[in-house]
Amino acid sequence: MKKYYLGEFEEIVLLTIGILNKQAYGVSIKNEIETRLKRDVSMGAMHTALLRLEDKGYIRSTDGEATEERAGRPRKYFEITALGKRAIEHSKAQREELWKAIPKVEWNRLIVVRHKM
Repeated sequence: MKKYYLGEFEEIVLLTIGILNKQAYGVSIKNEIETRLKRDVSMGAMHTALLRLEDKGYIRSTDGEATEERAGRPRKYFEITALGKRAIEHSKAQREELWKAIPKVEWNRLIVVRHKM
């Protein structure tokens, strides 16, 4: 179902916004992803994902207080919308269906095939 399509990074960002709750802003989201997933995240990729999620209606942003440390600019906070919640639930359900479809095998008997380059 294309209606709730989320790319992998969009899904990670959306889940991280949920984890951070009321403290989800660009740098906090980036830091949380890097800490939890041991994955480098560029601010450009972060902003692109946030814009896409907002365009899809999965998140909304609000401006916080302007601070001196930010040269008077307000911090932008993000929260998940009802549509975003449905999208992430749909994504989770799809992944669970795929996991359930994997045949029951003895994992220690699996053969690892290495590709020659």
